[in-house]
Amino acid sequence: MPQTTPYAGKFSPNPYSSATPRYTPVETVYGGLCYHDNSLVSGSLEALIQHLVPTVDYFPDRSYIFTFLLSSRLFLHPYEVMSRVCYMCLEQHRTTDPQIDRRRIREIAPKIVQLLTEWTETFPYDFRDERMMRSIKDLTHRLALGDELSRRAMQRMTQRLLRKLTTLGQYEESLVTTSGPATEKLTAQKAKQQAARREDVLSVCSDPFVLAQQLTHIEMERLSYIGPEEFVYAFAMKGPQDNRKLFFSKRRASNLEAYVEWFNRLSYLVATEICTPVKKKHRARILEFFIDVARECFNIGNFNSLMAIITGMNMSPVSRLKKTWSKVDTAKFDILEHQMDPSSNFYNYRTALRGATQRCLTAQTSREKIVIPFFSLFIKDIYFLNEGCASRLPNGHINFEKFWELAKQVSEFLSWRLAACPFERDRKAMQYLISTPVFSDDELQLASYESEGPENNMERDTRRSLRSSLYRA
Repeated sequence: MPQTTPYAGKFSPNPYSSATPRYTPVETVYGGLCYHDNSLVSGSLEALIQHLVPTVDYFPDRSYIFTFLLSSRLFLHPYEVMSRVCYMCLEQHRTTDPQIDRRRIREIAPKIVQLLTEWTETFPYDFRDERMMRSIKDLTHRLALGDELSRRAMQRMTQRLLRKLTTLGQYEESLVTTSGPATEKLTAQKAKQQAARREDVLSVCSDPFVLAQQLTHIEMERLSYIGPEEFVYAFAMKGPQDNRKLFFSKRRASNLEAYVEWFNRLSYLVATEICTPVKKKHRARILEFFIDVARECFNIGNFNSLMAIITGMNMSPVSRLKKTWSKVDTAKFDILEHQMDPSSNFYNYRTALRGATQRCLTAQTSREKIVIPFFSLFIKDIYFLNEGCASRLPNGHINFEKFWELAKQVSEFLSWRLAACPFERDRKAMQYLISTPVFSDDELQLASYESEGPENNMERDTRRSLRSSLYRA
């Protein structure tokens, strides 16, 4: 049987790239699967499921397992895939002789365990579905009839899975806690009344390198809880007739969404910190501080925090503070903006990201392994891949060539997610970044006007309206 594409970093080049060499591929069809030059490019859903199922003489390679489990949820609920795999493994070839069946289970059991281990390690959130856990228990019982070693391996696998799911639950509870009443937004009136004595970022952490490290801790922790399937769920709910809608509405992409919300929070935190101080000199100090933090984020490879800080500084309430900006040497900020310039599809950023990725591959220290992409752009790239290529071909086959590319991008994200953050934690600074109140858009605008007055009648009318609505609140 032809081999599928190697895993992770050895995925084949982007089949949609114009740089792909032009030649006439050798096309073969094998058991409902279509190959071009020995690479699987399409197949019927049933044939792709069959290709996932191990036998005594065959086991799918890791790249295929990952790609199929990632993409199959566009067509089937994971539980439906699990049910079919279980049937094909244990029921389809059952005979009337219990001894033969027991011997066959004993021969295939280690490969079933290996397949389920790949599944539970890479897509553990699938097993929050009680039906998936029941399938695991049933398989453990069935395998025990033929192979005690495999039964024990299944039990160990289940224990690891339960620990992962427990950790996930605790993390999600912590997100609810930090977004609860304790972090309600400041009102502009209270902020101005307390500005002189309010704790600000400089009083919590005055070293930009340390704050950049704490931002990296937060980023990497939140990245680590995003399941690869969330990239599929983010775009799966499109049609009202989609029979998978209920499943997607339950699981969806909660950790991915929480990570995007973190980016927004950091941007608003930066703007709040800059707009709040009464004195121009203090505002300028905070501006310079965040420029230095952003530069350290770039050096670390934390592009998401870098972009969040730049976004906060470019918000209208901050950018209009001309007297404050006049006190700041903006040369370093101009360089950072150039690095994240969106022109030419973020060419400069993509070049820097490739450099950070290459550094990660040849890293000698744990710090050199850190790559935190600008996440909104990463999501956008996956979105356009999904929208730009059909998931099904005219003959009804699944377009597996598309899903190889999707898996390539997501697997690169998984490799970045595995890196350990080597920096010492500053608990106070991290807590401040996560939970200190931030202004809303209107509160930021009013704080900006209170710091540097309106320049025209329209701005004066806006300030008057904001004072009336916010101070009354």
